[in-house]
Amino acid sequence: MAPTAPALLWSKVLGWCAVLLLFPWFSATADDMTSTLIIGGSRIDVTIESGNFKASQTDLLHWVQSASEAIATYYGRYPIPRVAIRIIPFAGSGVRHGQTFGYDGGFIKIRVGTETPAAELAEDWMLTHEMVHLSFPSVAEQHHWIEEGLATYVEPIARIQAKQMDAPQMWADLARDMPKGVPQHSDKGLDHTHTWASTYWGGALFCFLADVEIRRQTQNQKGLQDALRGILNAGGDIRQDWNLEDTLKAGDRATGTLVPDRQGRATAYSIENLQPRGALFLSPGDEVYEGMVIGEHARGNDLDVNVTKEKKLSNMRASGSDDMIRLIPPRLMNLEQALEFIRDDELVEVTPAAVRLRKRVLAANRRK
Repeated sequence: MAPTAPALLWSKVLGWCAVLLLFPWFSATADDMTSTLIIGGSRIDVTIESGNFKASQTDLLHWVQSASEAIATYYGRYPIPRVAIRIIPFAGSGVRHGQTFGYDGGFIKIRVGTETPAAELAEDWMLTHEMVHLSFPSVAEQHHWIEEGLATYVEPIARIQAKQMDAPQMWADLARDMPKGVPQHSDKGLDHTHTWASTYWGGALFCFLADVEIRRQTQNQKGLQDALRGILNAGGDIRQDWNLEDTLKAGDRATGTLVPDRQGRATAYSIENLQPRGALFLSPGDEVYEGMVIGEHARGNDLDVNVTKEKKLSNMRASGSDDMIRLIPPRLMNLEQALEFIRDDELVEVTPAAVRLRKRVLAANRRK
């Protein structure tokens, strides 16, 4: 469970309280064991508090390593450069009470029963769930559902991609549990309904529907995973306090662009053929030049295209042929929207007549 970002007024007070109250968590006793794992260049410092664990130290470290590898697989890298993990024993079996914090670079504390066998650790989901929190910025308290919903939805997918879980099991679990997130008559929306079911499964249902919608809009070329990677790559991890709107915009921007490979005028024929590749920013007859950004590529990489191509004319006409060109209205941006859209390798070009986007390096052969 990831705590939400505190109000600015309380941040300094809570910061000092955290240092005083949490100091014992970081103070290893002589009987505690501390080890370091390196996953994808990130450092994971693991402290195992002294206890008569049934699982060996090797088993516990393998559990941490497996969860870390699942997260690194899903996001393409481990979310933050360093995290400290403290494993706290309790009498009994199972894994309980995971919590993730953004201070001191990143910190997770989690309790493991002393009677927990290694086989049960191999089936655990909670540590992977907690590590998902590392990859998303801290948002305001009323949006806590997005943090827990993402962790609930992403955790099994990450374990499947790391070959730690079977897909049929995940879908069976989701089919069983996802209805818990369906809004009830007394609910007041995710921001104002802070029940367990709404926070965890309502948030997970939101993420599931977002995943489906992204795949629908991109002809199944992209999904929620691409958006979350985009947020992380834009600097959005648990150490940062972001508002939810900016966070979602970073996810929306996690796509590539369509770039003309020559100068000329855009034709209706070319625009129609390019429409399945993504959202376009221009209309037939608009002047284009090499390196100008004319659309958002659905597959997430830049694509050089010929938008000036004319349809070849023929004297032959087939009976019943349909020559009607169907164009989707272009996506037009004002200056503010254009500045939010561009990436580091792009610029906004402003003239009295238009706001255009372009690559910093116009020539395609110099951008590759």
